[in-house]
Amino acid sequence: MTEWLARQIVLFWDILQYLIPAVPVTIFITILSFMLALALGLVIGILRLSRFRLISRLAGLYINAIRGIPLLVHIFFIYFGLGKILSLDRFTAGVLAVGICYSAYLAEIFRSGIEAIDYGQHEGAMALGMTRYQTLRYVIIPQSWRIVIPPLANEFIASLKDSSLVSIIGLREITRAGREYYSQYFVDFQTWMAVGVIYLAMTLTLSRVVKYLEKVYAVHGFGSGRK
Repeated sequence: MTEWLARQIVLFWDILQYLIPAVPVTIFITILSFMLALALGLVIGILRLSRFRLISRLAGLYINAIRGIPLLVHIFFIYFGLGKILSLDRFTAGVLAVGICYSAYLAEIFRSGIEAIDYGQHEGAMALGMTRYQTLRYVIIPQSWRIVIPPLANEFIASLKDSSLVSIIGLREITRAGREYYSQYFVDFQTWMAVGVIYLAMTLTLSRVVKYLEKVYAVHGFGSGRK
């Protein structure tokens, strides 16, 4: 029994050593795609609140359309569809797919965060002679950040896990590396356990960060933290 356990530990460590070089790729994909999602989400979220009905409806259509399509389909469409037209490599296509997909979810988070700010803030800024753009940039959005940071952090964790789907187009991140190891040595249980442990370690670490952010940026009256 002791000898078998020792062999399993050695095997598990060997698998981890094979997988660890792929970890930076997963992190890099997640960070870049989430930065794209933040930029698009903020713009779409603001457009969703536009006084012009057509713009608001188009933004709402974008949100519903993107959220209604699975991320895997986004990956296939961008890589095998647009990728052939625009000559996109695997990495770029993966980042675009994850970023665009999550932008729709972040847009709703930004919209709700902006709407949560009391309208008196708008009126006060207007009374000082600020334009609508200045009011959003200097008054509303800085305040709404405190409200939206915790849910944004949760979406970042979700995007980290969903980044594993880009392995389907041959991008070598953690999941793809796990498939490579399994195909070479036919060790299935230990391989996927190692993959799961790596993802678990990253998500648990990020969860602690989220809890810290919820405490730091807690806004009284919005139920985002406890004393």
